[in-house]
Amino acid sequence: MLYQQIQQNKRKTFVLLVFFCLLVLAIGWAVGYFAGGDSLMGIVITAIVLCFYVPVTFASAKAQVLGMAGAHEIQKKDNPMLFNVVEELSVAANVPMPKVYIVDDPSPNAFATGMKPDSSVIAFTSGLLKRLNREEIAGVAAHEFSHIRNYDIRLMTLCIALVGVIIVIANVGQRMFFWGGGRNSKRSNDKSNPILMIVALVLIILAPLAAQFVQLAVSRNREYLADASAVELTRDPQGLVQALTKISSDTEGLKNAKPATASMYIASPFGEKRKASNWFATHPPIESRIERLKAM
Repeated sequence: MLYQQIQQNKRKTFVLLVFFCLLVLAIGWAVGYFAGGDSLMGIVITAIVLCFYVPVTFASAKAQVLGMAGAHEIQKKDNPMLFNVVEELSVAANVPMPKVYIVDDPSPNAFATGMKPDSSVIAFTSGLLKRLNREEIAGVAAHEFSHIRNYDIRLMTLCIALVGVIIVIANVGQRMFFWGGGRNSKRSNDKSNPILMIVALVLIILAPLAAQFVQLAVSRNREYLADASAVELTRDPQGLVQALTKISSDTEGLKNAKPATASMYIASPFGEKRKASNWFATHPPIESRIERLKAM
């Protein structure tokens, strides 16, 4: 059951990423076609923007996430129990020991960041360390180690970068439409195919929304995978079940929670009072996650 769930989630993520890449190419084609130029040129411009945007996003992601969360690094002497848990899981996951950060906030939550395992960070809120026992903290830490081991942080950063590129390119196309540019000239209209024009316009308008849906779907899928992988590490689904139960009881959310980094946390950082519909949620319902864990 455990390994079937892991493989199923990996397949779903692969399909979503393929769709994401096709969407990026499609929006490039749409803007190129709508502008009256060579459609291939639109794809080339999109690729150029990608080559700039993705590396910049990768280089700054960890510092931005930690800065937005207000996290600060601690040493083993500051919390020996927490470091022991992290060290034990580091060995079990065969992942280099990450740096440990604390977010001074009463809301129970945690996140991992870093583009690769040897430069990763796991951050816990002070509220989580106060409310959870050692077994439950181990379940949370194992979940975050799974994100690190599965390169989920890199994947989600890539998704965020792709969404950013799609929004930038789509905005260019929308400005052309509203300001009467591109194929409004008679010569261009004579050469254009009305059906393709409609397809291009629909892509320019709807692609940013579709991209965000895909990003959120990938995020939800990786949470299920991290839960399953955490059980693989600890062999104790009950610890994570109890941790998620306590985390779900929080109604306040984190003071410094930002929509841009919400998907990085083990649960929505906005608290249960800001539940989103499933399509717009960064995380699957905790009830669904607990149900799957209990079935393992």
